Amino acid sequence: MAGRFDLPEPDAFTRTYWEAAAGGRLLIRRCRTCHRAHHYPREFCPHCWSEDVAWERASGRATLYTWSVVHRNDLPPFTDRTPYVAAVVDLAEGPRMMTEVVGAGEPSTGEPPAGELSAGAELEVAFREGIPVFRVVPGTAGG
Repeated sequence: MAGRFDLPEPDAFTRTYWEAAAGGRLLIRRCRTCHRAHHYPREFCPHCWSEDVAWERASGRATLYTWSVVHRNDLPPFTDRTPYVAAVVDLAEGPRMMTEVVGAGEPSTGEPPAGELSAGAELEVAFREGIPVFRVVPGTAGG
């Protein structure tokens, strides 16, 4: 995928995750031993090291932990997207995830919602080209 630094290169293990995302579903992994969820997808539990983990559909709800508005990025296609909001969110299921926060409209259009953001803002998942991004839930605190 020369020239596209924003698209994943699925392998045999992550293909399930990326195919679900392409279909509008966010997956996480949950350990069947300690019952804790984790993200990014791994073949073992990062909490107890068990290999007894399974895919689980996430609710798509999250709260904003932290963010930064990126005004300059020289890698394609980010140059055409600036400014954008790089963020870390806490998924409702527990794991923390790096992502992008987009405006209330379509995930690929509009100005970033930097003026709407506050720590703890309620977010919902959206998808851009099969990549999970988040937007502020309309009518909630911080949005």
